[in-house]
Amino acid sequence: MSAQTLTRPTASSKPAPRGKRSRRSARTGGFASKLTVNALLVLGCAYMVLPVLWLFFASTKNASDLYATGAYSFGQPAFFENVAAVINQDGGVFLRWMANSMFYAAFGAVFGGLISVMAGYAFDKFQFRGKDSFFGIVLVGVLIPNTATVLPMYMLASVFGITNTVWAILIPVLCNPFGVYLARVYSAAYVPAETLEAARVDGAGPVRSFFSLGLPMMMPGYVTIALFQFVGVWNNFMLPLVMLQDQKLLPVSVGISIWQGYSLPQPEFTPMVITGSLLSVIPLLVAFILLQRFWKSGLTAGSVK
Repeated sequence: MSAQTLTRPTASSKPAPRGKRSRRSARTGGFASKLTVNALLVLGCAYMVLPVLWLFFASTKNASDLYATGAYSFGQPAFFENVAAVINQDGGVFLRWMANSMFYAAFGAVFGGLISVMAGYAFDKFQFRGKDSFFGIVLVGVLIPNTATVLPMYMLASVFGITNTVWAILIPVLCNPFGVYLARVYSAAYVPAETLEAARVDGAGPVRSFFSLGLPMMMPGYVTIALFQFVGVWNNFMLPLVMLQDQKLLPVSVGISIWQGYSLPQPEFTPMVITGSLLSVIPLLVAFILLQRFWKSGLTAGSVK
């Protein structure tokens, strides 16, 4: 009869408790998710910040230093010379372009944003025939790129004889389907129906209820829509390129593109194009910095109810 040797399992061979395994896997998964999110944020920040940094460094260089030095290195101190050349070119036409862009963008932000807020408020609070169908048309307008509507708008403007005028730019910027969609979301999040019902009982009509109650409550959303509209109009290129021929009416985006065409046979225009592009970014940065409090609160609308 042979003796059998029994071996006791060692402590290291025991399976870990299920609770410890779950906690360990949770810690590992949490670290991996945080690493992934932070990496994506770093890539996104680099994608947005590096071009602006390149503009800043390149604006300090003359035409020869642009190709003889590194991308993110200072050249000869020529920043103020480049700014002076931009301002003095063609009798100060760059300042006129900046003023035109400011006027177009501010008009679209204030009045276009207000129209979007009024339309979104009406879609949310009022009941009328064909409401869902009309809002579906608005959503279709969100899906259509702006470049696809430039030629039809030019044909309409030529019929009414407003091409090469400021109205060819101001009238189209009043329509913003995406702003109407956002305004409806903000109206549902910020304006309680009970408040409007109380105002109606007190004798306030629809117009007075909107301007006295609805618009103040939707102010963060209005500022957010106005900021998006301001940036969209400021960066608009195809519409003024097609509509306008007079250089005194051009926005800065189209004007800088004209200078870029000059830079091919005349390399001295290249530092002016870069410096002008840097100067054209400053109003957008100022607008976002001054209105970021409203902008941040507006973007959180509807996230917590």
